[in-house]
Amino acid sequence: MRDNAQHYKAVISGRRSREAGEFWENVIDATCEYYSRIGIAEIQKTPEPMKPIRPLGNGKFIAHYEKRAQPDYKGTCAGGRSIVFEAKHTDADRLLQSVVSSEQEKRLNKHEKLGADCFVLVSFGFKEFFKVPWAVFRSMKEIYGRKYIKPEDLREYQIRYTGGVLKFLD
Repeated sequence: MRDNAQHYKAVISGRRSREAGEFWENVIDATCEYYSRIGIAEIQKTPEPMKPIRPLGNGKFIAHYEKRAQPDYKGTCAGGRSIVFEAKHTDADRLLQSVVSSEQEKRLNKHEKLGADCFVLVSFGFKEFFKVPWAVFRSMKEIYGRKYIKPEDLREYQIRYTGGVLKFLD
């Protein structure tokens, strides 16, 4: 009985996390559409790579998502500056550095080296939002003495969410 309860708790927790992640991406997507509409930036979500497993016919297939290898969003701001960023949400009081995969880290480092504005957009419980420069996120152990960040660490990177727009380019 106890094993079943733990299983269902894990299933519910996983579902809740997926739904929160989708909501967070919808907030960012709506913001990207707003920035495009007013001519500030053109930003797209990087499609998640899928591997087809079995064809079903008529262009349909069964597939699974492969491990994400690229940052979540890429784009160009007015004036020509590239931006590349990861989007992370947590309902916890801290965000682990390990939420960014080593492959994503490599790509963010490469884009940053080429002059792109690279960062991690972070939501803590959909209440506090931060645009954390990639150099800070990458170096959190040296900066904060640990491999996680808390909202109180990030006050200087806090951004507003007003009128349905996450102000990460203001």
